[in-house]
Amino acid sequence: MKIDVSEITSILKQEISQYEARLDVVKVGRVVEVGDGIARIYGLQDALAGEMLLFENDTIGEIFNLEEDSLAAVIYGDYTKVREGSDVRSTGKLMAVPVGEELLGRVLTPLCQPLDGGAPIRATALRLIESEAPGIAERQPVRQPLQTGLKSIDSMVPIGRGQRELIIGDRKTGKTAIALDTIINQKSKNVVCVYVAIGQKDSTIAEVIDTLRRYGAMEYTTVIVASAADSASMQYIAPYAGCAVAEHFMYDKHRDTLCIYDDLSKHAVAYRQLSLLLRRPAGREAYPGDIFYLHSRLLERSVKLSDKLGAGSLTALPIVETLEGQISAYIPTNIISITDGQIYLQRDLFHAGVRPAIDVGVSVSRVGGDAQVEAMKKVAAKLRIDLAAYYELQDFARLGTELDRASQRRLDRGNRMVELLKQPQFSPMSVGAQVVTILTGSSGLLDDVSVETVGRFAADLLRWMNERSPDLIGEIDRTGKLSDELTARITESAREFKGTYKGR
Repeated sequence: MKIDVSEITSILKQEISQYEARLDVVKVGRVVEVGDGIARIYGLQDALAGEMLLFENDTIGEIFNLEEDSLAAVIYGDYTKVREGSDVRSTGKLMAVPVGEELLGRVLTPLCQPLDGGAPIRATALRLIESEAPGIAERQPVRQPLQTGLKSIDSMVPIGRGQRELIIGDRKTGKTAIALDTIINQKSKNVVCVYVAIGQKDSTIAEVIDTLRRYGAMEYTTVIVASAADSASMQYIAPYAGCAVAEHFMYDKHRDTLCIYDDLSKHAVAYRQLSLLLRRPAGREAYPGDIFYLHSRLLERSVKLSDKLGAGSLTALPIVETLEGQISAYIPTNIISITDGQIYLQRDLFHAGVRPAIDVGVSVSRVGGDAQVEAMKKVAAKLRIDLAAYYELQDFARLGTELDRASQRRLDRGNRMVELLKQPQFSPMSVGAQVVTILTGSSGLLDDVSVETVGRFAADLLRWMNERSPDLIGEIDRTGKLSDELTARITESAREFKGTYKGR
């Protein structure tokens, strides 16, 4: 058999030309000290701050401090698996989490690993945990309402899509309840919700998840959990991971999203713990100097995007816990200055049975009024001022001072309006129902109804209207407007109901 040398030569030349040298270079350092979720690493001279590291047992870490002879990294997950002397690899990447539709309805860790016993997350998209906030040119004014379904908030402290509204108050005053009501009210409104639980008891988080499942809200909600049992590093990263999950739907799917951070005071404590372990210099109340930047770079990512970028939005409802009503403390004042308003829940009102326990004198929305539904703006224009005046008059009346007839009338109507604005938990109302309820009270139709029966009267009135004249409430829900003619029809219908009402 004759060998064709030229053919063999041509094949070898082709193989050589197509060959690419692939050299797998891995930068490896060594753990010299580990404890409390912090690892000190020798080597990795070219590593960058914020870079993701991979420890021997696939535990993930992130570089925080670059020091002269070593670097300090925070370990995410079970840091007890990391041993002194073990190898650690540089990845050359920043921290990122999987995002996408697969995360909806799931309960996850801050690294987006399942906690609900469901299938592993197979998301193809990744998003950086830390990303730059949009600039002014990429934003547009907040003009679309995000309805909470709560009369007292939607009428007096309205929230717009893309706004940052702080929920603040002492523990056990109903802060989480407002957040859950808002999530439940987004059903059928095409809003993706992300609830981030930071530093809470496992039993409390389980109760929240059960509530969301019971009301059918989990199908459009992702819950990210960093409980009190988790390390400080996991509590630190949780809100940024939640924000990244919401940003995917806003930027890539052009949808409206809602992010709830419950709560940022525990987040600040977790970051303080990390900083002290990293031997960073302590400032006021032992918090590190960049504690303001910690929350501003998170909350500034909330936005109503311009039409050019798809007009999606990310609305943030951060929660902060106060001690004995001290809203002038360090962390509360920091976050108040970052957000676009606050809903302040007062303990005395809560114990007096006013739910939600909103202090109308301190609560404010710096944006939502522009996004408020026209019908609500019409009926609730003076409600906040009137209620603030009522509480002031009530304090005056407690002194035993005799009031003139006009002041007494204002006090009586104020009593009824407070009763009217009370709302049971997990029973959000449509805009039309809210407008009809407030219009009934502000028009004086309840002035001769006993204070104890005001709430029952309003509920029965709405039921009666839905049966007899569903178009009245339906028109407000559909158009968001309240014409003089519609006002007259609603008032007439309420008078007709009042004439037949037996519950007074």
